[in-house]
Amino acid sequence: MALTGGEIKLTRGHDGRVAYLTLDHGKYNIITWETRQVMADRFAEIDADDAIQVVVIRGEGEHFSSGGDIAGFMEVDPVDFTDLGHNVTAPSRSSKVVISAVDGYCFGVGFELALSSDIRVATERSQFALPEMNLGMIPGSGGTQRLARLIGLSRAKYHVLTASRINADDAKDWGLLAELAADRAELDEKVERLVTKLIGFSPLAARTAKEVLDRGVDAPLYSGIELERKAYAMLRSSKDFAEGVAAFGEKRTPKFQGR
Repeated sequence: MALTGGEIKLTRGHDGRVAYLTLDHGKYNIITWETRQVMADRFAEIDADDAIQVVVIRGEGEHFSSGGDIAGFMEVDPVDFTDLGHNVTAPSRSSKVVISAVDGYCFGVGFELALSSDIRVATERSQFALPEMNLGMIPGSGGTQRLARLIGLSRAKYHVLTASRINADDAKDWGLLAELAADRAELDEKVERLVTKLIGFSPLAARTAKEVLDRGVDAPLYSGIELERKAYAMLRSSKDFAEGVAAFGEKRTPKFQGR
């Protein structure tokens, strides 16, 4: 039976410029087949709102998410698995800057959701894993590919093939995490400071930077540089750039409009 959407709560803050998506589905925030679609629906709503600049994904309670509804997968028609992961990886396609604020378990599809975000911040007690090998399966929502690109092929092979957990310290050292917090309270503080900084920038420049980074990272260097050059030229004619230059000269805070 389809869920109502309450398992992924959407709230807004900072005068509507920040969307908070909170996983709220049981003690471990299990992500069911239906929850995946709710995630896609939430991001469709967010991307249609020009006022929103930043999205924060977090988990209600003690854990971000322990992963998917394992038994429920056996009830899904195999042909439906051809589109597996497209809805969960909505953060990577979003025009907004997406932050995953992780506390506790971040396993399976929950980890893949965090991997598809732009920035990850976590508590010291957090643990990360792709445990699908225990089920005779592999990660199917971008886990193998994103993890290898973030921490290197050798480390990714080890953790995928052995289903081993990654502790928060190693995740930070390997570049998987941008920041590490002592506990949940500090996590919330760090995320809010990051959010406040991000919404002070031009939404147009942030959107362009995300696209250039994502599209250029797997392209040959010369192609990435050409993409960057053309994006820079496009922004040169934007009102936000003119405002940024004027504010710099006048020694004041710029008022960006995303145009």
